[in-house]
Amino acid sequence: MSEGQSRSNIKKGVKVQIVLKEDQRSGKLTEGVVKDILTNSANHPHGIKVRLESGEVGRVKEIIL
Repeated sequence: MSEGQSRSNIKKGVKVQIVLKEDQRSGKLTEGVVKDILTNSANHPHGIKVRLESGEVGRVKEIIL
């Protein structure tokens, strides 16, 4: 399981790389800071869905430390 699939790894204010809905085919990643966590379940196979401070919504692929 990748770190972006577990809700416990993701907190508000953390810098992440997400894949936007329109970028799922290309796999292009968008970097930003988590504003809201939108997935309610503890885990999700495609990544936890978040809203970035920029307003963009996507699934977390990587957490940047």
